[in-house]
Amino acid sequence: MPSSIPDIVISRLPVYLRALERLSQEGQEVTSSHELGKRLGISSAQIRKDLSHFGGFGKQGTGYRIAYLREQLRQVLNVERDWEVALIGAGDLGNAVARYRGFSNRGFHIACVFDSAPDKVGKSIGEFLILPLDNLHTVITERGIKIAMVAVPAEAAQSVADTLIAAGVRAILNYAPINLNVPDNVHVQYIDPVIHLQRMTYYLD
Repeated sequence: MPSSIPDIVISRLPVYLRALERLSQEGQEVTSSHELGKRLGISSAQIRKDLSHFGGFGKQGTGYRIAYLREQLRQVLNVERDWEVALIGAGDLGNAVARYRGFSNRGFHIACVFDSAPDKVGKSIGEFLILPLDNLHTVITERGIKIAMVAVPAEAAQSVADTLIAAGVRAILNYAPINLNVPDNVHVQYIDPVIHLQRMTYYLD
């Protein structure tokens, strides 16, 4: 894909994909930018502009064939394959993430879980045996894992990220309430509910 495509455009593609998957589940075969826009609260012009970065997926007046557009977006996002994901942190948040069933049908599955706490290592979260953090580099390297989710305390997150990057991880979903220092070739997404709550309270009286 062209490297000049703005990240904000890439961030909307999974939203489009999710809407298309829902339409498909509802038995619909064709949609339009207007219909997608109404569902998502995004202008139809913006949707057409976003999709135009990746080629022509529909025809004027006939709309988009949902199955075709869905598969094209899966290819653009590289989720037409399954990705193994490492989860670091087996506390309350890590426990919930490990048990979440919404990853596997969308191109991802947790392959291993790590923690540094002696009272957690060797125990299980669902189907996963919690591995010692000391084994992180070895396991990530041997399995060729490129994606990790970090659910550790803020003070441990940078050290964990450094180990992951040294082992070959190139994408990190960070739940820790801290910004990570990473090389340019490593992509980080942040999930901090408090940040989003604070953004919303700005609009409240």
